[in-house]
Amino acid sequence: MSTVTVEASELTRAYNGRIAVSEVSFNLNKGEVLGFLGPNGAGKSTTMKMLTGNLAPTSGTVKICGIDMIENPKEAKALIGYLPETPPLYRELTVDEFLTVAARLHRVSRKHIKKAVQVAKERCGLTEMSNRLIENLSKGYQQRVGIAQAIIHNPMVVILDEPTVGLDPIQIRDIRALIKELGGEHSVILSTHILPEVEVVCDHVQIIHKGQLVFNGSIDVLRQQRHGNRLLLGLSRPPAPEALLAIAGVVAVDAQPNGLFKLRYEEGSAPAEALVQAAVANDWGLYQISPDQTSLEDVFVQLTFQELDA
Repeated sequence: MSTVTVEASELTRAYNGRIAVSEVSFNLNKGEVLGFLGPNGAGKSTTMKMLTGNLAPTSGTVKICGIDMIENPKEAKALIGYLPETPPLYRELTVDEFLTVAARLHRVSRKHIKKAVQVAKERCGLTEMSNRLIENLSKGYQQRVGIAQAIIHNPMVVILDEPTVGLDPIQIRDIRALIKELGGEHSVILSTHILPEVEVVCDHVQIIHKGQLVFNGSIDVLRQQRHGNRLLLGLSRPPAPEALLAIAGVVAVDAQPNGLFKLRYEEGSAPAEALVQAAVANDWGLYQISPDQTSLEDVFVQLTFQELDA
């Protein structure tokens, strides 16, 4: 049995002759959490709308568990749970009342509605909020209600658009933990611009820029791009930079304050051990040696603006 839950093939959308999304293709498997990243205006929201069936592509196809979104939209949409950036909440209802309405809209059978509501509340940490009016809940709990309505019918695919925007650090931590838990049983697409969130929550990452995918790979590949071929070296009694350049593999030395050096080394070389040996032998007072990581933000900028350097 296939584990592929989402198949997007050459999705393209044009508005008045302007290409907003161009030939975006990817697959998502059951149990994966996909981080979908992009700056404002990159085509991220347009892609999300096509994936959920709210916008028809100019060309290309979307299949949910093998069901074509264009040919069989009702069947395909029934397999999706969706939380837009602004949760679709009826704030004058209690949590139980709203989730009951959501279950009916998602065509959960009458005899299963009570159980579906209870399970969704338990999974989203809402059991003690059953009789609270939604308008009186904190924004974090309102986000939980939004996620609960998205999973009330136990969909195969859960799509979350900026689910942690505007939340405090504790609420963000709780929502991220919930997303990780959802990824165990569902396929999850998380649209966000918060790069650390992707690193914490996601298995797979896609970055879209000017309507095109500029990165499509595992989170481990993205992490590797942060390391590059660079080391951060700290010495209490540093030598002249030329002494460090003499170490095999070291190709560039950038002196920093307080005896710190940023070193770049050749692809395939590993000069860390030789640097430690030289520091000990020459009494340089080694107090730090570590990978000089590029921030995820820098990786994002490099990927989205790489075409400007071409």
